[in-house]
Amino acid sequence: MMKSSFFTLISKEFLAEWRQRYALNGMLLYIISTIFVCYLSFNIKNTDLQSVTWNALFWIIILFTSINSIAKSFIQENEGRLLYYYSLASPQHIILSKIVYYGTIMTILSFAGYFFYSFVMGNPIQDLTMFALVVLLASFGLSSALTMLSGIASKAPNSTSLIAILSFPVLLPLLLVIIKASKNAMDGINRSLYIDDILLLVAINAIIVAVSYMLFPYLWRS
Repeated sequence: MMKSSFFTLISKEFLAEWRQRYALNGMLLYIISTIFVCYLSFNIKNTDLQSVTWNALFWIIILFTSINSIAKSFIQENEGRLLYYYSLASPQHIILSKIVYYGTIMTILSFAGYFFYSFVMGNPIQDLTMFALVVLLASFGLSSALTMLSGIASKAPNSTSLIAILSFPVLLPLLLVIIKASKNAMDGINRSLYIDDILLLVAINAIIVAVSYMLFPYLWRS
């Protein structure tokens, strides 16, 4: 029954998203329009974009996309629905199901953004496999952190402003590791030289999920 409730919650999230496809379509439109504005601003036809700028700009776009798409995970839930969830499932399953769901959505958005970004801004990546691994880990890391922060912010007034304040100190260490690892993959550096950054990224993701799993029940009871 425990496993059943976990998968039921995940399927519920996907069904709800499918019924409101305009939300996902809106996020795709947001990331595509942002990339196109960057393309016009940098005038790529007349300027060769340096790899450092290419990498930083890409992750800025992904960061704001993740905040706009995940920040609403708990904030949009009304109190009656949360009370109904409280009576049906464990808080651990609720937080894990949302992390898995938003991690999947963020992975789709990140790779869709990457393909369009590469199409209009060029593709200087030399080690595509490692860069794709960084994008995957970054998507789940950002979604895990923002999902937990959304749960915290939903318990306070002005939750939208609060999550923006809370997200900066939490996401900054994660972003520094992501940018460093992705830059090494872009330059085609020997993988053994930055495998520690990849392992650190995996460890940060695991810590965020573990902390969410342990602390969310206390937040849920309030």
